[in-house]
Amino acid sequence: MTSDQRPHRTARRALLRAALTGTAALGTGLAAGTPAAVAAPAAVPPRKRPTTAEEALRELAEGNRRWCTYRERHPDETPAVRQALTTAQHPFALVLGCIDSRVAPELVFDQGLGDLMTVRTAGQVLDEAVLGSLAYGVLELGIPLLMVLGHQSCGAVKAAVQADGTGAHLPAHIQYLAEQISPAIDRTKTGDARIDATVDANIRLVRARLAAEPDLAAKVDSGELAVVGARYELTTQAVHCL
Repeated sequence: MTSDQRPHRTARRALLRAALTGTAALGTGLAAGTPAAVAAPAAVPPRKRPTTAEEALRELAEGNRRWCTYRERHPDETPAVRQALTTAQHPFALVLGCIDSRVAPELVFDQGLGDLMTVRTAGQVLDEAVLGSLAYGVLELGIPLLMVLGHQSCGAVKAAVQADGTGAHLPAHIQYLAEQISPAIDRTKTGDARIDATVDANIRLVRARLAAEPDLAAKVDSGELAVVGARYELTTQAVHCL
């Protein structure tokens, strides 16, 4: 090796050592779960959480008003809240919504981590997994409010109405969704009016089915739970109860 090659090899070794050291530090940070540069979260007073269905509905209504007016607060996302949620959760509302990407409950109600427990299926269709998930939120976590949240221009409802009118068989498991929504189809109307009316009727039907579930009905009778239906309007971003 010539003398002019030695400085280059020394420089390369120094660069390699620096890279390895940086990788090791990064690995340590990931293992710890918190970047080393982030300071410990400051203690903040916890947000007062609703404990009754009435309080929960009021909180959701206030959050939706913020959403409609583009004044979202994005609550409960701070480092302190995230740390507190590693040991327990106390959601104040349970929302059964649609899978539509435009109707995310945490967004339209301006809520954060640990505030809402959500279950989402096309057209708010129920099955055993959905019923079990909702029962868990009510019976195990003591959530006082269960909301069935449908929405304007629901694709699942539209597919069910169109299949009902044409007699077409929908592909794969989509047919199951249509069959579950079918009892709610409002045949007193036609065209888009039928789809829109069926959205409302489907919300009411699902809400009634849930309220009639024995374990949930017992909670309703005791005043520990309210089961409500609501609809989200894509055009105004507003939620209103049915």
